Amino acid sequence: MHLTRTATVRTAAAGAAAVLATVALTACGPDISAPAESSDPNVLQAPTEESPSGEITIWDREGDLFTVFENTIAKFNEKYPDITVNHVAVDIDAKLQNTLITGTDVPDGVFLDDARVSSFTDFLWDLSDVLEPYSADIAPQKLAVNTAADGIYGIPFDLDPGLLYYNEAALTKAGVDATQIETYDDLLDAARAYQEAVPSARPIHLEQAPFLAQLQLEMYANQLGTSLGDEAGELRLDSPEYERILKFLDTVNDEGLGTRAEYLSPTDIGELENGNQVFYPWAIWFSFAPQQLLPETSGDWRAMELPAWDAGGARSGAMGGSSFVLPKDGENSDLAWLFYEFLMFDEAGYSAVWGPNDVYPNGLNTSIPSYLPAADPSSPLFGEVEALGGQDLWEVATSAGAEIPAAGPIPTWWGGAVDYLGNDLQRMLDGDLDPAEVISQSTEQIQTNLIDRQ
Repeated sequence: MHLTRTATVRTAAAGAAAVLATVALTACGPDISAPAESSDPNVLQAPTEESPSGEITIWDREGDLFTVFENTIAKFNEKYPDITVNHVAVDIDAKLQNTLITGTDVPDGVFLDDARVSSFTDFLWDLSDVLEPYSADIAPQKLAVNTAADGIYGIPFDLDPGLLYYNEAALTKAGVDATQIETYDDLLDAARAYQEAVPSARPIHLEQAPFLAQLQLEMYANQLGTSLGDEAGELRLDSPEYERILKFLDTVNDEGLGTRAEYLSPTDIGELENGNQVFYPWAIWFSFAPQQLLPETSGDWRAMELPAWDAGGARSGAMGGSSFVLPKDGENSDLAWLFYEFLMFDEAGYSAVWGPNDVYPNGLNTSIPSYLPAADPSSPLFGEVEALGGQDLWEVATSAGAEIPAAGPIPTWWGGAVDYLGNDLQRMLDGDLDPAEVISQSTEQIQTNLIDRQ
């Protein structure tokens, strides 16, 4: 769900970012000892030829990231000169399902939101064997969201740690030191203090779009070590963790401490620019806003790790993300694996994606790699962000990524749950439901209308 990574991410954080909890960031390469080949015909095997050849068709969304990936093809061909890459801009959400069902003109590789991978596993290669040499060095959350009971179905792309963006200039003028915020209780106190100094302010962002509100809810839940679905795909919304998060959002709303608006809508931008909205708990890709959409306050914003729910708790959670999938009906999906292996696990590839390039002269700073050797805090791939006052966002984001607790796989019903949980969350902010009613009503609806009908 990663933005300005694509137009989709800018407007709607595509589907569900990152766990580095116990795995050290390391500059070493993967264990290249090859696993025994699987006898399962659904498990992809890498090409064995010394110089593989053929043509692959790769689908990406139109936008900035398409151009970034397009510009990596020449470097890929330096390594694999006999593989021709047919790179196509496609409305994936509109076209992929029918293409997979009919089996007509199926691409070899597809860029896909993490939240949608589980919906297509019947049509995708199990990538367990080809990923095995790298899996110990991939952010565990990204492996988890691409995992189903019988395999791994996505090649992890980005890591989208949640951060707290704040208007340092406005807060300093009001006498509020944001760097002292360590917990969500501290955030509430800071918002109250700012509102006392600036009575028109509603300092904390409250998301009004149901999909993004649910995505942000999962970021908060990830901090607490939970998610809507467990490892078996069972619903676990009815829990103390979700009750706590909803009560926090309800408090922000009831005390008038929140600006309720859709992400980067005209209303949202206006309240960010005029100093009424000064705290934005969101994925790293909010960095797009001060760089492109907030000319009046560009340079005033900073990023820090999210507050913890309890002192000493996790200071980040995953929010959004995408991966690459390989359809079984693709003509040369094994060759497409080599393309994605190059992009994600080869230094020349991931440096071309996140490092300075024609699209992003300072580097792609709206996400970080999910491959830990590429996300080395001491070896930044993108530079300091002028719109964040010259802040080293790479250091902040990689530190936050290391705080994210492990996650469970994204269940097939997650997107459908927006019609219930995402909408009920908005009804709570309207004053129609309380947190307990959101949990009980959404639990019943998701279980009855989605899970039981699978």
